[in-house]
Amino acid sequence: MTEEEKIFAGQLFCPGNPTLKAIKLRSHNLCAKYNRLFEDEVEERAALLEQIVGSLGKGCFMQGPIFFHYGTHTAIGDAFFGNYNLTIQDDAKVTIGDNCNFGPNVTIVTPIHPMLPQERLLMRNEEGKPTRLCYAKPVKVGSDVWLGANVVICGGVTIGDGCVIGAGSVVTKDIPPMTFAAGNPCRVIRQITEKDSMIYKPEVLGANAPL
Repeated sequence: MTEEEKIFAGQLFCPGNPTLKAIKLRSHNLCAKYNRLFEDEVEERAALLEQIVGSLGKGCFMQGPIFFHYGTHTAIGDAFFGNYNLTIQDDAKVTIGDNCNFGPNVTIVTPIHPMLPQERLLMRNEEGKPTRLCYAKPVKVGSDVWLGANVVICGGVTIGDGCVIGAGSVVTKDIPPMTFAAGNPCRVIRQITEKDSMIYKPEVLGANAPL
């Protein structure tokens, strides 16, 4: 089993493995190129995103700067918007649905390190060699999800379709669909219902109307 296969199997792996380091270096360098481009260099930015992300839908926009660890381990659906400082540490797979909006400084982290200090430092690999090891759990964000500014999603979490996650939340457990959740640790506050429609906020709605 390769080190990358170990990641996907949820097993301990060596992040310093040369093959993994090459994947990460490629992503880091491509992200650095993206971050040096101006916002109106649309074609160049789009071409780089296609190289960085494993799967990218139509009509996506990332403000930048962006930081993808592996890049190829992430799949993003259509009409994605990522605001400033999007960070996705995608050791394990990260899947993001359609029509998602991420506020500034959103971070998704999939790797998990051992709790004991001595195990964090070194463990014996299958060959008996002392090695720095960690493991990772995938993250799934459904469609039509809005993540507020400074949200952190930890490994192993699934966020259901239609959710809103409040600013500054640290999401450590699954969030069911169509709920508003917030806090550290993040917890469900309430269901999102038709009563949340903008028609009930006429002072904000003005002359506009829902479709």
